[in-house]
Amino acid sequence: MNHETSRRWQLLAIAAVIVFLIWLLAPVLMPFALAAMLAYLGDPLADRLQRLGMGRTWAVSIVFTVISVVVVGVLLLLIPLIQRQFQNLAENLPHYVEWVRTTALPWVQAKLRLDPNVFDTDRLLATVREHIGSVGSIAAKAVAKVTQSGMGVVMWLTNAVLIPVVAFYLLRDWDAMMAQIQRMLPRSIEPTVVRLARESDEVLGAFVRGQLLVMLALGIFYGLGLTLVGISIGPLIGMVAGLLSFVPYLGFMIGFVAALIAALVQYGDWTHVILVGVVFTIGQLLEGYVLVPRLVGGKIGLHPVAVIFAVLAGGHLFGFLGVLLALPAASVVVVLMRYAISRYRESDLYTEPAADAPAQSIEVEVEVDVETRRPQPPVSGDGGP
Repeated sequence: MNHETSRRWQLLAIAAVIVFLIWLLAPVLMPFALAAMLAYLGDPLADRLQRLGMGRTWAVSIVFTVISVVVVGVLLLLIPLIQRQFQNLAENLPHYVEWVRTTALPWVQAKLRLDPNVFDTDRLLATVREHIGSVGSIAAKAVAKVTQSGMGVVMWLTNAVLIPVVAFYLLRDWDAMMAQIQRMLPRSIEPTVVRLARESDEVLGAFVRGQLLVMLALGIFYGLGLTLVGISIGPLIGMVAGLLSFVPYLGFMIGFVAALIAALVQYGDWTHVILVGVVFTIGQLLEGYVLVPRLVGGKIGLHPVAVIFAVLAGGHLFGFLGVLLALPAASVVVVLMRYAISRYRESDLYTEPAADAPAQSIEVEVEVDVETRRPQPPVSGDGGP
């Protein structure tokens, strides 16, 4: 085994050990992953405050305070709103099911010529009522489940305290940690790793800071728009459509269909149906021509199927931590795949021609410049004509 092969096996072993440790410690790493995400989000703002002449500690303190106020404010605002929306949905559920039974299903059966006994609406109503009724108090049930055991309370309180503390220290020492990691890299691969890390940072910045802002903006727009139209569960539909907008057209389709059904059940006229269509049409135009180009750009390059696969695979392998880190990790994988494809196209495996390939004839185009001269008359010896 030569030196180059040995070095590659060593790097592969180090990467395998890191992945194994992440898989083994996934339940413990969740608060640290959340703290690292908060630190990553706040580092550009802290760097900007530093460039204005502020010390790192003061800059981090200001950024950390702003993030804490925003997170607490959003939680205090959203939890009661979500609970009221689910209660509203549970109360209006019989009207939705009745509309499906008396209007939607007969239309589908008439168009598709189905047996009327195919859809058991009574059982469907009982099942949906059972689940939707419990969702209205999901926060209270989650807290009750956590408090059933003393260890659960201790872990919940530990995470609640650990996440902001770890986020503060990570944010304060972020640049120093990145520099230390760079110094620890083997010198032979350090330039390549640094270049890939910068490209990954661009992709992650486009996703984490850009896509989350797009999701937030669309959720607020759809929620306010449907509320102005008069849909009683408009804020809930808007939040769902905004959260699912990281997959192109998924949030739009689910939100539009849900809002359309809500408008038909609640009002039963074409005016509100048209207004719902206007809200989602404006939302799509806003997303496609304003939000995504300005906030995200074209740096991520993740196919919708790849997004769904990344979320499912991350949840299967690492649980909630995998779901949390699935899309950022997939964005980094995109950068690594681009690098691997470029190296493959430069390798002998790709460029070497086939052994039995016929020789290619080379056509050479020769340009011949022929100069035509007029014949000169003979010259006599005495110089005469």
